[in-house]
Amino acid sequence: MFGSRSNLVASVLALPYMASATATYSLVNSYQGSSFFNDWAFYGSFDNLTNGDAIFVNSSVATSSQLAYVNSAGNAIIKVDNTSTVLFNDKRNTVRIASNDRYSVGSVWVTDMLHVPYGCSVWPAWWSQAPAWPAGGEIDTFEGVNLVTNQQMGLHTDPGCTQVSPVQTSTLINSTDCSYLTNSNQGCIVTNPAPTSYGADFASAGGGVWITEFAETGISIWFFPRASIPSSVASTATSIDTSTLGEPVGNWPSTGCTIDTFFAAQTLIFDITLCGDFAGNAAIFNETCTGVCYNDYVVGSGANYATAYFEIQYVRIYGTSSAVVVKSSSSTASGEAPTAKLTSWLSMGVVAGLVTLGALSGSFFT
Repeated sequence: MFGSRSNLVASVLALPYMASATATYSLVNSYQGSSFFNDWAFYGSFDNLTNGDAIFVNSSVATSSQLAYVNSAGNAIIKVDNTSTVLFNDKRNTVRIASNDRYSVGSVWVTDMLHVPYGCSVWPAWWSQAPAWPAGGEIDTFEGVNLVTNQQMGLHTDPGCTQVSPVQTSTLINSTDCSYLTNSNQGCIVTNPAPTSYGADFASAGGGVWITEFAETGISIWFFPRASIPSSVASTATSIDTSTLGEPVGNWPSTGCTIDTFFAAQTLIFDITLCGDFAGNAAIFNETCTGVCYNDYVVGSGANYATAYFEIQYVRIYGTSSAVVVKSSSSTASGEAPTAKLTSWLSMGVVAGLVTLGALSGSFFT
């Protein structure tokens, strides 16, 4: 039920991390530099996915309005419109893009970002899903909302997938049942304990890197702030060995979730919506922001959205072979299952209680 706090599983994870049977992956694709946006589909419709007060513009509008472009440093910018004045009952322009290609079990995606969107009413995500969601599953590498200080990561699947005996650095396990039918699609969620994983602190630290391993032995997500990025992880690396990365922040072993059963090739997605089912819920919004989400932020001046942008140095895909790349049409990529994130905001309700560890005995946020 909304507003209630899910049980927090806090445990000391003493078992050594067991890397996947195939820990070394070779480069199979990359998105970076001037061609970054060439192989993505723009959604081109209002947010009918999470009830956000946003319009996900098409590629033409995104380009002409400078909502999606490559800056002078060669980094991809994906942003919310912060220059227009929005009238009451209108929505604000923003961006959702999905990769034309999908990536199957046996792949790793490495994402280097200098800045992630944050601010009151802002709800960004870097995630993936199969076209027939919930069949084929969903992997959320990064998700945050409003002015929280910690991002979350997790999975959403058909019934039968659970997080069992994870070996990970985070002890903040919000929920372990990945089924979209459980707890209104809360998913099996892990909170990243690093305050440098979201918001102003992420930007101040120079950003960082997320690495998602999609393997038969399980799904693992690492986060490294800029100062801690391993030397083996670079924009020019032609291979990656996940066994050298240490324990991931989040880990979902195949012991509780047979990966080949619950997951199919994934479309990669960046999006930023506004208010909506989670960020706009008054009980959550008012924990870190004042006023009314839509009335006081979306409507009127766009100055509220100066920090509502991704700055991405690269997304690089590695695989056990080139066969992990599944070619798909742009129409499939842009038309992902509209219910995929309809209620996944409920999982963020637990993050709200973890933004500061002291909040465990108080309100959602402190």
